[in-house]
Amino acid sequence: MQPLAELLRPKSLDDVIGQRHLIANGAPLANLIRNGKLQSMILWGPPGVGKTTLANIIMNSFDCYAIKLSAVFSGVKDIKDALEKAEQNALGLFDKPTVLFVDEIHRFNKAQQDAFLHHLEEGKIILIGATTENPSFEINNALLSRMQVYVLENLSTSDLQLLLTKALNSVGNVKLTSEAGQLLIDLSDGDARRLLNLLELVLNSSTDLSEIDAATIAQIVPKNIQRFDKGGEEFYNQISALHKSVRGSNPDAALYWFGRMLSSGAEPLYLGRRLLRMAWEDIGFADTNAVTVVNNALQTYERLGSPEGEIALAGAVVYLAVTNKSNALELAYGRLKEFMQTARSEPVPIHLRNAPTKLMTELGYGREYKYAHDFPHRYVPNEQYFPDDMSPVSFYQPGEQGFEQRIRERLDFLASLDKASQ
Repeated sequence: MQPLAELLRPKSLDDVIGQRHLIANGAPLANLIRNGKLQSMILWGPPGVGKTTLANIIMNSFDCYAIKLSAVFSGVKDIKDALEKAEQNALGLFDKPTVLFVDEIHRFNKAQQDAFLHHLEEGKIILIGATTENPSFEINNALLSRMQVYVLENLSTSDLQLLLTKALNSVGNVKLTSEAGQLLIDLSDGDARRLLNLLELVLNSSTDLSEIDAATIAQIVPKNIQRFDKGGEEFYNQISALHKSVRGSNPDAALYWFGRMLSSGAEPLYLGRRLLRMAWEDIGFADTNAVTVVNNALQTYERLGSPEGEIALAGAVVYLAVTNKSNALELAYGRLKEFMQTARSEPVPIHLRNAPTKLMTELGYGREYKYAHDFPHRYVPNEQYFPDDMSPVSFYQPGEQGFEQRIRERLDFLASLDKASQ
């Protein structure tokens, strides 16, 4: 018996649930089919949102030779055979295009992707690729520039509710409580195929189909199935969301993304290291305690492990989110790196040089150095610390929050001493 997801796979755009921005009247893919203008394209979106379905509908809407490959199971020989078939079709008597559909196209390496380029340029194939990964990173630029990218979205709750109703009607003699239906929708995480697979799992595991409640589903279905691809785009999207929530001083959102990543399998120590970066990058000297808090949280986790040590990391998330913010240190380091790209190798001034030998002392190394602790306020006004032939450069410019306000006041006071001694 076919899986429920295959039995309910749409055969036309009218049957497709979701993706209205692409398939509604006047939308790009609807126009493409209506106008008979077949084009090479990338269908990019998360799992279970209809990429393969739309590719099949598009191919079935045109009089064409259709060749299908899966990058998961296909190799160099399969690509070669497909392109040879396209070559033969191009020499045939019938003016029919060859459409090559490659599922999971991002799994092909650069050389494999390059193999399509010549046939694509000569019009011997129309290439449709489906991918869950960002094409900007996973598809060769030369190939990507010749293809239109269409972005598919997660199915909404209303879309999934419609699909669930359609699936239950097709099965017959099954009743879900409203709470059970909502739980399945929540667990599907915007993925139509997952919803249908979960429903099928529940149906095959239940003895009484007259009324399936949420408790029954909770016993059958694994709880932790949120979308998370360690090392993939979604992984870095969630890290980015965590970082931006901390920077934006929203402790609840920061905790949410921290919890999302932990519950999906992210390594706690990795998250801790990212928090340490945030402490320097977005807080810096506005709160000199921030780095200490994160380091203490990391040490706590290293000693306690999971799950007990995770509360320390959660505490660090909250602290970083609620404390004063400053990116002055990050900006200073950025200015420094940019300056060093063109800076000359200026000699160290004689008075700043160390004199560990008699010869160096005789050469005057360090002779005119003024020891700051011997001066009022432990500061030497107008002392030259940059190279002699270099004008002073302002890299670090403290902000006005937290401890950096005191730093700013200190630097302003020292500047006033410079001015008074001129």
